[in-house]
Amino acid sequence: MTYKNKIRIRLKSFDSGLIDKSSAGIADTAKRSGVKVVGPLPLPNKKEIFTVNRSPHKDKKSMDQYELRTHDRMIEIHDPTVDTIESLKKLNLPAGVEISINA
Repeated sequence: MTYKNKIRIRLKSFDSGLIDKSSAGIADTAKRSGVKVVGPLPLPNKKEIFTVNRSPHKDKKSMDQYELRTHDRMIEIHDPTVDTIESLKKLNLPAGVEISINA
């Protein structure tokens, strides 16, 4: 079954708990308006590792490592109605969650 209209919502965050709550809220809001929702689908995490010298002049072998993980989720909404779009516009997302919408 192919859908003519679909909205893809992609969420990014450094905090996995925050992104899970936000994606669940978006999916519940869309389901309440009576449309078909696929997701939230977890996408692969991106992990960046930074190595920094502890002291710039002495002990070159003494280093600290820091890690930055980016969590991604994707939600698809098939055949959205006007009510669905309006309810998603009114939804409040916490700070620290980046959202991108593709129609």
